[in-house]
Amino acid sequence: MRGETTNKKTTCGSGAGHDGKFMTAIDVHTHVVPAALPGGGARDAQWPSIERAGDKAAVMIQGKVFRQIDHRSWDVARRLADMAADGVDVQVLSPMPELLSHWLPAADAADLATAMNETIAAMIAQAPRSFHGLGMVAMQDPERAAKQVGEVAKLGLRGIEIGTHINGIPLGDRRLDPVYAALEAHGMGLFVHPLHPTGMDRIGGPRELAAIVAFPLETAYAAASLMAGGVPARFPKLRILLSHGGGALSWILPRMSFGVGVSPAIGGLFAEPPAETARRFWYDTILYEPRSVRFLAEQVGAGRIVAGSDYPFLVAQPRPVEFARHALPDVDFAASTLAFLGVPAAKAA
Repeated sequence: MRGETTNKKTTCGSGAGHDGKFMTAIDVHTHVVPAALPGGGARDAQWPSIERAGDKAAVMIQGKVFRQIDHRSWDVARRLADMAADGVDVQVLSPMPELLSHWLPAADAADLATAMNETIAAMIAQAPRSFHGLGMVAMQDPERAAKQVGEVAKLGLRGIEIGTHINGIPLGDRRLDPVYAALEAHGMGLFVHPLHPTGMDRIGGPRELAAIVAFPLETAYAAASLMAGGVPARFPKLRILLSHGGGALSWILPRMSFGVGVSPAIGGLFAEPPAETARRFWYDTILYEPRSVRFLAEQVGAGRIVAGSDYPFLVAQPRPVEFARHALPDVDFAASTLAFLGVPAAKAA
């Protein structure tokens, strides 16, 4: 295991969690920002850059600070220390959503994806028992993105992260089918994360409200698009994880089910009852309130709920696996996470 950083905690190979009842504690929802990105040069004006000052940094887009970050975003040793403090054995690394850059020219987005994927693979190589990874592709060019899925797989990453829309294209749009088909063919997962949410003009207030208020609604829009667009029906082996507990989806499922029954136009969109389709997705536990997690389990079943934190950002759920186990003490979250990642049981054991 080349260059593995020492990690004295229980790892994926141990087969037992902190309480001895379940497998290792896995945080499925954590983000990475590289310490540096390739220079913009002649690239699009929205090409992101990183301005560092020691352990602090800023993600810059069009000459403006998008987000202040620190070395938790790229430093493996710091991550491992934080994981130990948070009761986490394994993190699943994925790009900071804004870096998905679905709005860049496709060639620029493909180059940025390569840089991000290689960064995540390099972090995993430093501590392979402590990390899994999800990469990114140039979703704005589905044919190019489908080819990139194979490159992501060759790096050993377990899937890709995408936004809740692709620069305005809903996720149920058939133009995105080449990517879904490639993911299914490679046995890789799809992580859906809110990005550039709609409706902020109706909310007002600071930009920070987007993550607090608009993200849950945005995830529900994406889930509804996937369902009404027939993506789970067309790609039944595609594993899809909805961030932030699926957002508002669990709350609108009864309304969707009712609508299918009373409106032929709505009913014709769904190959099966919406409540059944919703049970095909995976959901993380970033809901902050145990009762909300239990309600999610009542609506979609507990077997595809996985623990997540949103590390290292401000909204991160502290001690995510402990929180998840408090909400649903009989759920083996690690087994559910490994199933989403497509990690064979023999490899995990």
